[in-house]
Amino acid sequence: MAEAHSAVGFQFTVTPDGIDVDFNRNAFKAVVQSGGRSWRKRLVRFVNRFGSGVYPARLETIAGAVVAFIIVDKTTDLDLDRGAIKAIESVLPSVFNIGGKYFTASCVFAGGVFTILIYVVRYILKGCFSYHGWMFEGRGKKSITTRIWGILVTIFKGRNPLLYSYQGSLPKLPVPAIKDTLNRYLRSVRPLLTDEEYEDMALLAEEFQMESPTVFSDTLSPSPGGPRIMSLIDAIMVNSNFYAMDLALCRPTDRQTARAATLIQACFRWRSQLDKERVKPLMAGNMVPLCSYQYERTFNTTRIPGIDKDKIVKLEDSRHVAVYHKGRWFKVYCYYAGRLLTTSEIEHQLDLILKDDTPPARGEEDLACLTAGKRVPWAQARQTHFSYGVNAKSLKAIESSAFCVCLDEGTPKIDLQDKAALSSYAKDLLHGKTNDRWFDKTFTLVVFKNGIYGANVEHSWADAPIFGHLCEEMFYHEFARRRYKEDGTCDADRAHLPFKPEKLTWEIDEDCYEIIQKQKIQAQGIADDVDMHIHPFGKYHGAPGTFGKRLIKSCGVSPDAFVQLALQLANYRDQGKFSLTYEASMTRLYREGRTETVRSCTNETSAFVKAMEEGADKETLRGLARAAAKYHVSLYQAAMTGKGVDRHLFTLYVVSRYLGLESKFLDTALTQKWRLSTSQTPHSQANLIDFKKHPDMLSTGGGFGPVSDDGYGVSYIICDEDLIMFHISSKHSCAHTNSARFGANIEKAMLDVAAVFADK
Repeated sequence: MAEAHSAVGFQFTVTPDGIDVDFNRNAFKAVVQSGGRSWRKRLVRFVNRFGSGVYPARLETIAGAVVAFIIVDKTTDLDLDRGAIKAIESVLPSVFNIGGKYFTASCVFAGGVFTILIYVVRYILKGCFSYHGWMFEGRGKKSITTRIWGILVTIFKGRNPLLYSYQGSLPKLPVPAIKDTLNRYLRSVRPLLTDEEYEDMALLAEEFQMESPTVFSDTLSPSPGGPRIMSLIDAIMVNSNFYAMDLALCRPTDRQTARAATLIQACFRWRSQLDKERVKPLMAGNMVPLCSYQYERTFNTTRIPGIDKDKIVKLEDSRHVAVYHKGRWFKVYCYYAGRLLTTSEIEHQLDLILKDDTPPARGEEDLACLTAGKRVPWAQARQTHFSYGVNAKSLKAIESSAFCVCLDEGTPKIDLQDKAALSSYAKDLLHGKTNDRWFDKTFTLVVFKNGIYGANVEHSWADAPIFGHLCEEMFYHEFARRRYKEDGTCDADRAHLPFKPEKLTWEIDEDCYEIIQKQKIQAQGIADDVDMHIHPFGKYHGAPGTFGKRLIKSCGVSPDAFVQLALQLANYRDQGKFSLTYEASMTRLYREGRTETVRSCTNETSAFVKAMEEGADKETLRGLARAAAKYHVSLYQAAMTGKGVDRHLFTLYVVSRYLGLESKFLDTALTQKWRLSTSQTPHSQANLIDFKKHPDMLSTGGGFGPVSDDGYGVSYIICDEDLIMFHISSKHSCAHTNSARFGANIEKAMLDVAAVFADK
């Protein structure tokens, strides 16, 4: 508890008169409560993990089965155990009486049989979850194999699973045959290379294939070389972190602290659900669970810089948030006497920060620039200047927080007809002023002066859909459970709290100050170079007609394939050539799976684009477009089911470096630039809100910086039947990219592709 932080629960002093004991009841009570919370969490976690271990059975089912067995065995002449119980009784120690021996032996036998049955069911489930034929059959009539599979999954998957109930039944990500990966790779780069370049690459691949079986046969597991290669990331701001925006049309309050308090409380409520595992795992096709392990590090987690590599550190619990406002950092407690504060109580704590006119300490205002610049200087500064004294204590308050909050002084505008305002808002979320987001924290909630929300998210702990799920829960919490008064403040009870926000103190010496300023200059250069453009496309911004899922479905192709085809056409018109294209695909059908790459620039898409630019007739274009869309869907399905290219090649590269081997093919393959990096943001995952009834709850999505200095980053979200949002980034320093120009090219390409299918 906050009031106990400067007190000691029990201390004594030796005096001439004896021992003087000082006992602080409040502090001692806080320690006891903290210990009690810790043990309760451990007990809940133990029970949940045991329950997940025996799932789809339940604890009460196991106990009932044991009791039923004993009753049947005692009241009938059936020899259910075939003498096994007597055999177990014979080895039990003599401390058991006759009845005790029978009861213990019966429990051991029945429990053992039940455990075997549970593992049989779990292996059946693992086999079922390893089958992916259902994904390739599309909609409509299913094969006999898929129908039998569906029946088995329905029978054995159980009911009311917890968050991690299916983890033990998920298959591991398979390792494809090297030959298959090389063939897929060569096919993916064919549109990008001349005939001569392609022949050279094919020769390198053939040589690599001849050498690889003996070199990599037993070494395809992750190795110590991996983290060192991953640590080559220079700065994570812009280059790695991504951002999330507020709702497009709904503005519940314009009071900054009220909105922040509501979202903060929503985050802690969601954390409680995750800790208790009272969250159903997301299901693909309502049948197959997605891996849930990434949720584990949503809260109480931070990325710690290292000289050789960074590391992710998660604490068991944290009951405060770190808040940044006007150059100062505060520790804000969100619990009192074991309960979560009400929204009004959190709002009051934040109001106290706004009223605090204490100036920032020397270097404090730009402290977060350490996390925005290069990693090695930050790691060195952390070891030298933040490992002891008040700096260490204050840094710990930030890094041990549940998450960070920035009470931003800006007043962005969300207007789907004002692209410039949207673009400025997105750019602010991506990097801010470089000193007002703690980029190492899993996420920083940014609440602006006019009540608009956004977030900056560190990427290494999880992928965007995990944070997207949190956003969905936050908005639902605000929409369905919390209310604001007429003046915009939180409508909730408020008790008198015996603590206030704790302003963190810093002692920044000259050497540390110089490091901070160097990091700030470098970070500011990265931020200034970002060319961000948000492009809403549909009925809300006055486009010709409406454009969204409704129109794309009328074309009879996958919405994602349609957008990717339009992106290839737009990029070709923008750059005059095809680009190696990255599209993120999840691999969470497997245990601890994250992402794989869909190489969206294919022979089929390039054939369509060339035909389009050459003025081919509609029938020809329609056939090429359908072929390209069909192949794109197959690529996406292959990536989801462990048959991608890039994760396998990267693992081979890591292993080769670990073994000290040189491979010209791998060096060439992994140094090619992703000049077009794309990702689709899911609009909803948990389906908490009916968007047909509440169309004002539309999300505006989020985005990221360009992967290549001379390329584009494109995130898109299909918001509803009549709106698509494109988040486009590039760099001003590149002479041949322009994000606004690319947005216009995307809009024209979408309309042109739609016209191909019109009047079919």
